[in-house]
Amino acid sequence: MKKFFYVFNIQYLGYRFHGWQKQPDVKTLHLMVDRTLNYILEGKPFKSLSSGRTDAMVSAECAAFELFLQEPIEDQEAFLELFNYNLPQDIRALSIREVDAKFNIINNSKIKEYLYLFTYGEKCHPFCAPIMTTILDDLDIELMKEGAKLFEGEHYVRSYCYKPTDNGIYTREILTCELVENTIYTANYFPKQSYILRVRGKGFMRNQIRLMMGTLIDLGKGKLTLEDIRVSLLPDSKVKMEYIAPASGLILNKIDFI
Repeated sequence: MKKFFYVFNIQYLGYRFHGWQKQPDVKTLHLMVDRTLNYILEGKPFKSLSSGRTDAMVSAECAAFELFLQEPIEDQEAFLELFNYNLPQDIRALSIREVDAKFNIINNSKIKEYLYLFTYGEKCHPFCAPIMTTILDDLDIELMKEGAKLFEGEHYVRSYCYKPTDNGIYTREILTCELVENTIYTANYFPKQSYILRVRGKGFMRNQIRLMMGTLIDLGKGKLTLEDIRVSLLPDSKVKMEYIAPASGLILNKIDFI
């Protein structure tokens, strides 16, 4: 039987979801997407597969999943409109495109870009909580900018993997890691100044970016030094970084298939 393949780009606010992957007895993004697809496809067989998982409370500006069907979508624009009409208000489909059977959304080479949005030094409006982490202590932002650049390039990043094993592949390349002022997200209830850690790479381990962000926060507080970060990235380093930054500040910004 002939199959048809479509890639969807979607965005979502992850604050009320237990991540992407389906799990028993909890509300996940994949569950809500599949429920909506099942409804608009009127019970016709389908399968959906994501390009990767996001953890509980993590949001996305542009995530992707592949839809496998036994019948073609005749009017993609109308399908996208119907999909959005029935999705929850905190999930939105951005685009749809047909791909061939050779495309594999998991194995196809891709570059992911993540943003981590944070501020410090003051208690913020509660409406900030879904996408911004607030650190009440003072932070040395200039030192944190120096620390962020240390992650760029190819390094041994076992120290930044949640529950690493002895057979993991921990030499990874980070294409971009920079800490900049936030000019992307604005609201009248946001603090006057906020910041973004921007990270790009081909693949990341579980909690890697949150561990990197937590390390930079500890650097900014004076709990760690630049040398501590350098040592943690050396081959076969056994340093364990403890602080995992909160999930709600993390945003999957885009995925580029290459």
